[in-house]
Amino acid sequence: MWRDTILYISDQATGSNSVLAALEATGFGVVSVNRPTQAIALLFVMQSAAAVVLDQRKGEDTSSGLIRNLRSICPELSIVLLCRDQIDPLPSGVDACVSMGEPLEILTSAVRHLLTAKRTVVEPGHCGRAG
Repeated sequence: MWRDTILYISDQATGSNSVLAALEATGFGVVSVNRPTQAIALLFVMQSAAAVVLDQRKGEDTSSGLIRNLRSICPELSIVLLCRDQIDPLPSGVDACVSMGEPLEILTSAVRHLLTAKRTVVEPGHCGRAG
């Protein structure tokens, strides 16, 4: 059973419930916010976050600043961008991109894959904090 906490950042309410349900059904603990400032503040106060799912379908072109800020707080954080259409190449700082045209199982599989890959490379930490 997965025990990792996923920070879900969405710029819209529509569709959010299905994404949250898919992540939670897989066993992830999910914390959801709808503002970038909330996400940044949460990374400071959360004990740990294993990954971020960034649902920026409305304002995809505005996510690069948020990604840089998230990476500056927690460099080892896995970031999955949920977008309208597949993006190639991936934006800087993004580990994976999943199109909303894909089944939600693709999203949960991408998150699981990233977390498993990071575990085999380095011991998991708490966003750069000791403990």
